[in-house]
Amino acid sequence: MSGLVNVLMIVAVVAVVVVRQFRARAIDTDRRWWLLPVILAVVALREPGILDAHHRAGSAVLLAVEVLIGLATGAGWAWTTRIWTAPDGVVWTKSTRASVVVWLVGIGLRVGVFALGAAFGVHQDSSALMLGLAGTLLVRAGVLVWRAQSFGSASRPAPAYGDDMRTAWKERV
Repeated sequence: MSGLVNVLMIVAVVAVVVVRQFRARAIDTDRRWWLLPVILAVVALREPGILDAHHRAGSAVLLAVEVLIGLATGAGWAWTTRIWTAPDGVVWTKSTRASVVVWLVGIGLRVGVFALGAAFGVHQDSSALMLGLAGTLLVRAGVLVWRAQSFGSASRPAPAYGDDMRTAWKERV
């Protein structure tokens, strides 16, 4: 796949995921939550230009940093997501304002990694960004499913960092 197609795929996936996460949604812990991240990772790893042929070590380090940023962003995003149980027992989720901050910090760090690579003359393919996004989505979904499965049947909201629990209110479903 060309770099432009990768970038368009990344933008489409991020747009769909972000828009969906800021609306209240039921979590289905039985579905294949890992499928989209695995598909993104396979597409990213299939690309021959994921490592710069002239700077293999530097490119590998930048790729590892990109993946670590993706994993940290996914974990931060999952822990800043509010989870609650409806009276019928369905577990619901919605991202908070703190989730926006996590996304912005993650994007800023990724821009910094690409700028650092450009400063050292290391070519970075869009597949590295796609692999980082796959890590973000995989960790986020895994942590949310884990939180939902360990969540009691009580209708109290699970704490999320940045969620002002003093003014908690029930969203319309």
